[in-house]
Amino acid sequence: MFRKIPIDDAHLLPWWRRPITLLFLMALAMPIAFNTWSALLNNFVIEVAEFDGSDIGLLHTVREIPGFLAIGVIFLLLFIREQVLGLLSLALLGIATAVTAYFPTMGGILMITLLSSIGFHYYETVNQSLQLQWLDKKRAPKVLGWLVAAGSAATLLAYGIIVLGWKRYNWDYDVVYLAGGGITALIALYCFVAFPQFEGRTLQARKMVLKKRYWLYYAMQFMAGARRQIFVVFAGFMMVERFGFDVHEITALYLINLIANMLFAPLIGGAVSKFGERRTLIFEYAGLVIVFLAYGGIYFFGWGIMLAATLYVVDHLLFSLALALKTYFQKIADPEDMAPTAAVAFTINHIAAVFLPVLLGLLWLAAPGAVFVLAASMAAVSLGLAFLIPRHPEKGNETRLTRPLAAAAE
Repeated sequence: MFRKIPIDDAHLLPWWRRPITLLFLMALAMPIAFNTWSALLNNFVIEVAEFDGSDIGLLHTVREIPGFLAIGVIFLLLFIREQVLGLLSLALLGIATAVTAYFPTMGGILMITLLSSIGFHYYETVNQSLQLQWLDKKRAPKVLGWLVAAGSAATLLAYGIIVLGWKRYNWDYDVVYLAGGGITALIALYCFVAFPQFEGRTLQARKMVLKKRYWLYYAMQFMAGARRQIFVVFAGFMMVERFGFDVHEITALYLINLIANMLFAPLIGGAVSKFGERRTLIFEYAGLVIVFLAYGGIYFFGWGIMLAATLYVVDHLLFSLALALKTYFQKIADPEDMAPTAAVAFTINHIAAVFLPVLLGLLWLAAPGAVFVLAASMAAVSLGLAFLIPRHPEKGNETRLTRPLAAAAE
């Protein structure tokens, strides 16, 4: 486990010790803990801790603080290798999830949420960097699509067990949280022991990187973070609060999402390769504008439960198109910028996430529909930004404004 292998020599290893296998195992492990936590969260906090909309907003604000501080990964990489940091973060996510039910108070839930969030966000930061370093540009969209499908398959198994066992065997929250988090922690331990340390082709910068030519990527990350918070915090909460979904029912809805992801994520990766990042992201954001406006219609016009459930699935599927934003950055970035920019991007992505949930939680108490109208406006801004992506992005052609500006300078 302490042996170092150049990434270009990794093909000499048996398949079960190669980088792509490690990426798939991590893709399987993270969603088991994270989505077990997510599937039970709204019911757990409402039934056990009696949360209201304001409380759930505060919880998600706390959960997003580590995402805002993801730039700290750059400092940690001075002392810890990326691969090791990713696995340690994955283990922390698993352990924190496993003990969630043993802290049923407001203070306890906030504390354990903060710890699991540190694991999740630091893992995601490092994982994105490793993916972009280890996958070549031509194969990246398709492989990323398969990684999404693999994560969905693992989560499908976990959710299936929850749906089948929750009522039949009268499980408690502690049993499910312990199982979901424990499996993730064990996979992280296996990965640490079974795989050598892979040396990337380019030494990553160990300082914060902010470059003018990445401005569109930064802007889209900011809008994505602000918009996604509304879906993550309030879409599932709506299903429980407004329509009274039980644990097995909300989890069944997640199962539909996962099956859709398993079927369509590999196709999405192929679509990005065929149609390019620009068209893919335009399609995503246009769809999200429509979906969020329809969410608002549930409150303004009293639309029913079937539409809400359908929108939830479509919403989730559209978000999977966001892998195009990763490959857009991979095409325009300098190779040594993958790790530091992944950290910077996560921080930018979470700027709005630190204050939006708690503020929108207060708005939710007065006008839930207005929250979704705000989300639609954010998706519209993202749509406008997507039109600035070139058809063939690369270094020197980062936006559709790049060439006109270069011509004007001449």
